[in-house]
Amino acid sequence: MEHSFLSAFILLLLVLDPLGSLPVFIPLMRAVAPERRTRVALRELLVAFSVLFAFMFFGDVFLRVMRLSERSLEVAGGVILLMVAIRMIFSHEGGVYGTPEGKEPFVFPLAVPLLAGPSAMATVLLLASRQPNQLMSWVGALCCAMAVSGAVLLLCERLRKLLGDSVVSALEKLMGLVLTAIAVEMILAGLKQYFTTA
Repeated sequence: MEHSFLSAFILLLLVLDPLGSLPVFIPLMRAVAPERRTRVALRELLVAFSVLFAFMFFGDVFLRVMRLSERSLEVAGGVILLMVAIRMIFSHEGGVYGTPEGKEPFVFPLAVPLLAGPSAMATVLLLASRQPNQLMSWVGALCCAMAVSGAVLLLCERLRKLLGDSVVSALEKLMGLVLTAIAVEMILAGLKQYFTTA
């Protein structure tokens, strides 16, 4: 499955799912003192970006060390995306990643796994390993997707009030449907590659 900058940006945005994570962002940031919210949000964004950036650049080395093929990564990434998408569509208590603890977040659960979760790690690994000649495009797409996620995180309470809980829930389900189709496409592409090269 070939990607362009735009499709990679959209895919990463769907995987990061900032709007779908609003129900988790809001109580997490509410527990933080108002004067520290911007600092905490930027810190968590930086941690998440660093994790995904490292996976993007050292993904090929990781695959070789773990003796994994691109097709297995594609199928595994598709399965993880499918699981996340199903949880987005069929909402449950605690959101996509479960109920967070009522304290100031530090790495968990905001940076990892909400922003830099398994599906995001698998996606950047896959982008870099399948089309390494476009690595700078993937870095740009990641930067843009993280910027959008950061804006949503910083404005989470205002967005919730502006959109309303029902609209936020509807957007999450819509993103889940699109992500389901992308996940199935990734699985099929990986299986096709396996059977044609076996």
